[in-house]
Amino acid sequence: MAGTDDDGLEDLPPSAKLVFKVLEYDGPLTQKQIVEESMLSARTVRYALERLENIGIVEEDIYFADARQNLYSITAEAPSDAEQGVDASATAE
Repeated sequence: MAGTDDDGLEDLPPSAKLVFKVLEYDGPLTQKQIVEESMLSARTVRYALERLENIGIVEEDIYFADARQNLYSITAEAPSDAEQGVDASATAE
């Protein structure tokens, strides 16, 4: 369910970008784990995950340890920092 070409990570709210970075650094996580890592409210995380799923950056899977929860991970098509136009040397200064 990918969005249009106009949609992208740079157009999302800061909370969605934070959720993306948490998933990027910590790997597949449940919604509860994302809430703990990001220190965002559960409602904000749900909204951010919905936005990320709509543009095809995050995918939802079954969490086998507890089938009541879902496991969220970054898709293979997710843009890297270089593709987003982020200069690693500029952020290091």
